[in-house]
Amino acid sequence: MSARKRKVAAIQPIFQEIRDLLVIIKPRLGESKRSSWSFLVPDLDEVATRAEAILQQRPKANKDWQDVADALDREGVYLWNAASSIKGTENNGGPEVVAALRMAGFRLIEAGLEQHQPFEGLVHVLRLASKAGTSLSEVGRHDVAASILACAAKYEEQLRASDDAEPSHQQTRAQAVVCYYSSRMEAAWREGNDGVAEFMLQKVTENDQRLRLLPLQDRVALAAKLLEVGRSILKTVRDGPGDAGQLTLGQSALKWMQKAFSTIELSDDASIAGLVDLKRSILRSLARAYYLSSSHDTDNLDRAEAALNELIDTLDSATDRDRPEHQQLRWMRIAVLKRRKAAEPQLLDAFKSIIDHMSYSDSNVTDILQELRTLAQYHTLVTAVHQHALRKAVVFEGKGYLPCVDRLLLSLLFHCSKDENHPRAMQDVEAALACIHDAEIVLPKVPATACLTLLWQFGDRHYNAKRWLAAADWFLCGTHPVFASMARPIDAKCFRKAALCHIQQREYSKASAILRRCPNDGAATRYVALLAAVHQGSENEAIQAVRGMAEAPDFDRKMLLLATQLANESDMKTLLLAVLEALLDTVRKQDGHQLHMEALTLIRCIIRLTVKLMAEPGVSSNGYIPTLIGHFITGKALIESLSKAQRAVAGKDISWLWRTAYNCAVKGCADWEGVEDAVTNLFDITRELLEIYCASSVTDVDTDLHVYVANASFAAVAGKVFLLRRQLDVAGDDLSLDGMFRAISSCKARIQQLLDDKCLIADEDVLRAKSFIHILRVFQAEVCCLTKDWRSLLDVIQDAVRSDALATDTFEAFADMLWVEKDSPVEVLFAALEAILHASLDRASLSVEKFSRWLRAICTILLSRNSPTDRAKALRYVEQAVAVLEEHSDDLRGENVSAPFSSIERTEDGSEKVYPMDERQWLLGTSYNTGIECLQYTTHSRHAYPLLNFVCSVSLADEARRWFEASTVICRFVPDGEARAIKISETYTALLAKFRPGADKSTDSDLS
Repeated sequence: MSARKRKVAAIQPIFQEIRDLLVIIKPRLGESKRSSWSFLVPDLDEVATRAEAILQQRPKANKDWQDVADALDREGVYLWNAASSIKGTENNGGPEVVAALRMAGFRLIEAGLEQHQPFEGLVHVLRLASKAGTSLSEVGRHDVAASILACAAKYEEQLRASDDAEPSHQQTRAQAVVCYYSSRMEAAWREGNDGVAEFMLQKVTENDQRLRLLPLQDRVALAAKLLEVGRSILKTVRDGPGDAGQLTLGQSALKWMQKAFSTIELSDDASIAGLVDLKRSILRSLARAYYLSSSHDTDNLDRAEAALNELIDTLDSATDRDRPEHQQLRWMRIAVLKRRKAAEPQLLDAFKSIIDHMSYSDSNVTDILQELRTLAQYHTLVTAVHQHALRKAVVFEGKGYLPCVDRLLLSLLFHCSKDENHPRAMQDVEAALACIHDAEIVLPKVPATACLTLLWQFGDRHYNAKRWLAAADWFLCGTHPVFASMARPIDAKCFRKAALCHIQQREYSKASAILRRCPNDGAATRYVALLAAVHQGSENEAIQAVRGMAEAPDFDRKMLLLATQLANESDMKTLLLAVLEALLDTVRKQDGHQLHMEALTLIRCIIRLTVKLMAEPGVSSNGYIPTLIGHFITGKALIESLSKAQRAVAGKDISWLWRTAYNCAVKGCADWEGVEDAVTNLFDITRELLEIYCASSVTDVDTDLHVYVANASFAAVAGKVFLLRRQLDVAGDDLSLDGMFRAISSCKARIQQLLDDKCLIADEDVLRAKSFIHILRVFQAEVCCLTKDWRSLLDVIQDAVRSDALATDTFEAFADMLWVEKDSPVEVLFAALEAILHASLDRASLSVEKFSRWLRAICTILLSRNSPTDRAKALRYVEQAVAVLEEHSDDLRGENVSAPFSSIERTEDGSEKVYPMDERQWLLGTSYNTGIECLQYTTHSRHAYPLLNFVCSVSLADEARRWFEASTVICRFVPDGEARAIKISETYTALLAKFRPGADKSTDSDLS
């Protein structure tokens, strides 16, 4: 047997063994239970081993065993195709089975090949070998893979040696060669043979022309392999400065990734699946590799930035630009820029890219804020990022509230608080708040409280450091409308704090302006307004602040105590007065004996201060008079509310009050103008306080107190009367006089009681009290005249008649009033005149001149009535006048009765020392004429009624005689008296003759 036939015969048993193994393998491949696949690997390995044995023993020509070769090729294709259809996982041994199938299939196909393959056959077998080697390498069967790839190297060499110039075969050749090199590269890398792997990398990428011949899909696959290797190397590289080994690893990873990117750099066919994603992955890995190796080569930071910029530019235009892995690239760019210490604009753009493509979740916002904390040195950058994030956040959810807004705002506030440029910080904060407000977002209470707490902390920090203006700005930020969810007192608190800062800065007008913006009038707000007004010297505004503070619902008494100290230190007496008044009102609203004592003390302080203010030069005291009287009234009312025991304890206060009221009233009489009612009230208050003091005293009352009671009582009533007179001059009869008469009567009774009880000891005091009573009678008469109450006036006159010698002047006053009072009844006037004459005659207290005048008036009234009784009374008054003339005859001895009236000497008050001459003449004429009238009436009555009027005629004749006798006596005191006396005598004789029966009726009654 020839050698060729022996080889064919030797192949048959091996081929049969292969077929037997395939009989076992094929059914198992079709089973649905993939857990049994792992048992196929040994059988497949046996198939591969036997196929390799056939390859070594087969004849060079296939014609001798063509059937076996075809069968081997067929079975090999079957196994290869079976490998392509298996989609297993590592859990069911899928990769190992695929690798074993491809190895067995390749070996069977290789065993059935002819010795001299054409171009297509070489390409085909080379690709099969490359793929089989790759599969074996992937499952860790490196030795077997090396064996397969060694065979592939042989075919690659044959392919390279083939001389096929067909243009259509160039791409096929390139595909096969690249597949071979990449398989060798992957196998070496997985085996850990970095040198061979890099050599194969160089081989696969050194020929650009060959790479360009590859279909884009193949280049994408190649780039993916290169990227995978580069990534695996990059995983072993540590960030930061390291040893030379780390540097080598980093450079190696960069080499792989750079080759991967260059493979598909110019490819932009979006129809190729995975191309875009692969480019992004390569750029991402390149950037990371550049970044990690930048500690050894700082230029890599620029390269990393360029890679990221290129990648991010493509992402920003993509539809899936907001995917989380894309955000990681943007974060990587931030890290690169930070490491190379890029300028703030670049960092800002990088942050904006992140913010623009992120969803507003807590985790994303946290990432932003944490990253910004590492960039505190870039203050402007951090601020700009915060503001950009805020702008995007408020738009993200429209007008609804987004929880991320408060976190961003809080972070921005905290960041701005560290800015040494305060105006810039305030501008940034205002811009952020305005952004939120423009979006119509109002922070809920919890985040608003957090923000306000921060603002107050920042303000307090500046305040404690005496940076007043900065503190004020921070406090004012708390009044922004975005915090409107908080109660209005929060705004007031912010305004108050800001105003206090301006006060510390001595910018009092600004403090006042801020307080005017305050939304409520709380006590604390008013207190700060008080501080501002005091420092400005605006006492009126300070007083208004005190009053508003006392009326506020949250008022605290301690504020007034502080205000008292403030007013005292600033020497603002008017303000101090207002503070004390407010404090008094506060005390009065409470209850308790001790508080009453405090109130009395405050009243004393207020009154003392008011008196001081009134005494200051250039001050109009009239403005303080109502205040003074009001507090006296308050003190009196407070004392009246005390029990008798409490009044005894408060004796010193009561004593001080009445004495001060009395002194003020006395001073008012001298210095105050146009305030008679105020002085009157003070005297009334004095009297009432004195009465309370005397009633509550546990010891004997000093006599002087009764004197002051009388003085105060009289002064009060006198003031009321004087005021009434002034008012009558202005208002006429429109005033109501009710109560005036009662007040005068009450005062008179009070003083009279003091006299009756002998409370007044000193003669001077008694005399003064009596004079008060007489003056009060005059006041009574005056009021009676005004009210036309003539009956009461008669009672007053009768009361005066029963009084002492001082009543003479009283009667004169009565007569003066009645004389000018046109409406006064005659009987009232007559009663007054009679009282005057009786008083003057009984007490010799009236001057001769006044006596003559009032007597003439009385006689005129009596004679005008012309009744017998009235004429008789008039005759008695004339006879009394004659007696007065005779009584003062010594004064008339040196008088020249023929001298003119103007030469008569007069007293200092203008009255004559002697009986006035005109009154003498009147007495003479009246007496003479009345006597004649009586006789004439007698004659007429006798002739008309002779029997009826006989008795009356006798009486009239006697009356006429007395009138003629009086006139005869008066002639002694008038000029040419003797001649007149003779004439009177002759007339009287003639009249008497006529009175006799048958006498002539005519007579001459002319006494001239």
